[in-house]
Amino acid sequence: MDFELTEEQQLVRDTAHQFAKEQFAPHAEQWDAESIFPVEALRAAAELGFAGIYVGDDVGGAGFGRLDAAIIFEELAWACASTAAYISIHNMASWMIDRFGSEEQRQTFLPRLTTMEHFASYCLTEPGAGSDAASLKTRAVRDGDHYVLNGSKAFISGGGSSDIYVVMVRTGEDGPKGISTLVVENDTPGLSFGAQEKKLGWKSQPTSAVIFEDCRVPVANRLGEEGDGFKIAMMGLDGGRLNIGACSLGAARRCLEEALAYVQDRKQFGKPLAAFQALQFKLADMATELEAARLLLHKAAAKLDAKAPDATQYCAMAKRYATDVGFNVVNEALQLHGGYGYLRDYPIERFFRDLRVHQILEGTNEIMRVIIARKLLEG
Repeated sequence: MDFELTEEQQLVRDTAHQFAKEQFAPHAEQWDAESIFPVEALRAAAELGFAGIYVGDDVGGAGFGRLDAAIIFEELAWACASTAAYISIHNMASWMIDRFGSEEQRQTFLPRLTTMEHFASYCLTEPGAGSDAASLKTRAVRDGDHYVLNGSKAFISGGGSSDIYVVMVRTGEDGPKGISTLVVENDTPGLSFGAQEKKLGWKSQPTSAVIFEDCRVPVANRLGEEGDGFKIAMMGLDGGRLNIGACSLGAARRCLEEALAYVQDRKQFGKPLAAFQALQFKLADMATELEAARLLLHKAAAKLDAKAPDATQYCAMAKRYATDVGFNVVNEALQLHGGYGYLRDYPIERFFRDLRVHQILEGTNEIMRVIIARKLLEG
């Protein structure tokens, strides 16, 4: 058991941090205010391997593990949690093609995804199927060498901007065993998009409904076999949960740093806020909770890398704890800033808005508790 990062991991962390500081941090406020999808900055991240972190190097990926990814996403989110989270989703969709696709599919789609010449979206949630994902209704009916898709997906990051949509559809019976996964390309007839959603946060990434109306997708675009889709989707989410937890940690760490600087500068009652023991205790708790969340997240990542049988349980634990802790730390940092924390002159309120959704997506934190409890009771 070694809690220190290897030299290579330290280099990865430092590279990601420097990139985020130079390429994301100066622009994050504008991206948020003007709802800008920062295509060029994303492609610059791809040049460092961040668009295919755990995709094979034969198709342009970095070939890293899940712990490496957690380290990278923490640093990217330190600058802009919204943009880092989109990169996480792109990685999740790309990994599903890498892991479950044929060699022809890998060579067709991944070289342009790992450079972010093409962007990818993950399409599971529907208007009537959120936490109960296995009840999804989007149907794909076989017609010769195509599937004909009808239905819609909701809250899709990259909706309307992505080039590749990794879509979970119903090809068979009700429930999880009747779900398959298809890769739908942006120019496919019958594919359309809803209006861009007006969101509390995550404004540097487009979000819309993805709509299928007699959308014909080649059978050759199916990942795995019919009926494998729910398994594929859930395996993708194990890693996605770690990434979103890491994004919460990075944003919260930034807000703690901002709070530490603020309380040492701001004076009330004739002395710096940092001189008040009540506020010292608050800072101590924020730092302690962040460190505990990071340790759990890194342990879960190591288990996923090792393909441990309890990896899914630990990923759920880490996602639940890191996203709750991350949001709470940001909230406390805002409180320490007083009225100034509520202003857009400071970055705290942007992180506050961005991190709230981390407790909802990739499986709500209530569903994380369901997963953990189920695993415990199975013995």
